[in-house]
Amino acid sequence: MEKQEMLALLQQVKQGELSPEDAVLRMKLEPFQDLGYAMVDHHRALRQGAQEVIYGAGKTPEQICGILEAMEARRATDILVTRLSEEAAAIVGAAHQMDYDPLCRLGIVKPTGRITAPGAIAVVSGGTSDMPVCEEAARTAEAMGNRVVRVYDVGVAGLHRLLAKLDILMQARVVIAVAGMEGALASVVGGLVDCPVIAVPTSVGYGANFNGLSALLSMLNSCASGVSVVNIDNGFGAGYLASMINHMGASEA
Repeated sequence: MEKQEMLALLQQVKQGELSPEDAVLRMKLEPFQDLGYAMVDHHRALRQGAQEVIYGAGKTPEQICGILEAMEARRATDILVTRLSEEAAAIVGAAHQMDYDPLCRLGIVKPTGRITAPGAIAVVSGGTSDMPVCEEAARTAEAMGNRVVRVYDVGVAGLHRLLAKLDILMQARVVIAVAGMEGALASVVGGLVDCPVIAVPTSVGYGANFNGLSALLSMLNSCASGVSVVNIDNGFGAGYLASMINHMGASEA
């Protein structure tokens, strides 16, 4: 049950069209739906401000379609399906209206393109090889109603490239800094901007990168204030968190 549906239900009670007992019963029946293989959380948007996201890896296309059908039956739009293989995407896309990006393996079912937050989120990458993680973050944030600006391949090996885009970064409400190798980009960005920075270490790098561990530790040890860190290659987590921060200012706009 979405917030609008809850308000409509309460208005019915207020106007005497529905008894309080019936309203309570309807709310009790709505929280989740048992599909046998999944408990679809229909109350998540009401509790957290964002609806349930489907993690595609490890699920069959049929299971994903079943969850989507349950959500679409309650008029859900902009449903995120993350880590979705191209093979599964072909099957799911044949049954549901889905915008799928094979680069980041992310699908948006019934996309609307709605912008619901006043600020912009900047997604910055150290290198082109980081783009799959960047796009997972960017497309997650876009599906959640944010305007996203992309600034790619501006790593510290050529710092002048980043400085040339500083005006874009300074206008953002949140910056997502995505980098592999030694992960220095997050500290540099954190020392330049006046907004929160979400650092995303990637598994891009040579042997001593340890599949992203070196970048993760560098970002955790950042000397710049205002930098938070998500897990290795977790573009989705960064996009989700950035959206939450950006929407906190929506009531002030």
